[in-house]
Amino acid sequence: MARTAGAIGFPMLLAGCLVPEGRSPPTVARPQPATPRPEPARRQPGEQVRALPAPPPAWEARPVQADARTIAPSTYVVQRGDSLRRIADRTGAASEAIARANGLSPPFTIYPGQRLSVPGGRWHLVRAGQTGIAIARAYGVEWSRIVDANRLEEPYILRTGQRVLIPVDSIPRSAAERAAAFSLDIDDLVTGSQPAIAENAAPARPVATARRVLPSTAAVGEPTRVTSGFAWPVGGGRVVRRFGPGASGERNDGIKIAVPLETPVTAAADGVVAYAGSDIPSLGGLVILKHGGRLASVYGHAGQLLVQRGQSVKRGQTIALSGDTGAANQPELHFEIRDGRTPVDPVSRLPRR
Repeated sequence: MARTAGAIGFPMLLAGCLVPEGRSPPTVARPQPATPRPEPARRQPGEQVRALPAPPPAWEARPVQADARTIAPSTYVVQRGDSLRRIADRTGAASEAIARANGLSPPFTIYPGQRLSVPGGRWHLVRAGQTGIAIARAYGVEWSRIVDANRLEEPYILRTGQRVLIPVDSIPRSAAERAAAFSLDIDDLVTGSQPAIAENAAPARPVATARRVLPSTAAVGEPTRVTSGFAWPVGGGRVVRRFGPGASGERNDGIKIAVPLETPVTAAADGVVAYAGSDIPSLGGLVILKHGGRLASVYGHAGQLLVQRGQSVKRGQTIALSGDTGAANQPELHFEIRDGRTPVDPVSRLPRR
């Protein structure tokens, strides 16, 4: 009698495989549904930036307590032995503001019996190591407004015992709310990152290499004049965003240069490192150089920072490696030149390519 396929003594085909006689067919594994891959953890700003070990910035190392004294406008009669600083200590207003209110100029000569107008307001007494950024954060007001209200100028180094006027319309908030609402910008870092020092003290001298790290509470001396012209901060690359307003109306305070990852970023001119870090999320790895003569340069979106705050650098020296950090959507360098607090078109200061 004929046997049917698959009966004992005959091999059997299963799923294209020949099964020897007398053996059970192999178990065929059923395809399992793919296990969904976990989403990668979202990186915090600055997490993708490699930097040299450094102490926390001064505005974190020396937080400020909002203990400003509010005084009403008044008139003060000068006593024998008075100075503007002594009058400031007695009244609570800033000596600089008293001088301006009374038309006094250096050497600020006053005499007994003279009647001086004392401007009212909310005045904060600066303590050692305090920065403009920390003061602004404590009161929940933009540092740029405090700069304007007090007519602060280069080199923006506060002095212990100095009083600064806090704009009166700042919103009262808890310390946590003020910290959450506060965000840094380039102007803050250029004008408000230096810690306060004693009235008669000199800023620290810049260091020659990144191996020597200055404490964050030391104010750093800056060049008094520009000692070199400006050069392009990267070799090659293509300008993909120019200075000024963009198509959607937002303003670009510098230029964007598309370059390969880890392209050396070099100092555009001789100067001193005023800042190296990643505290502005949109710019990622960031270096700011001061060049003297009110000039500063800015280098953003770096993937690796190779310099420290307070380090002296020469034009052409590598200060960082390019990256795609912050809000960059491709490997690129954000580059600015500032004259005082005003951004200028970098191309106007650079040699033609």
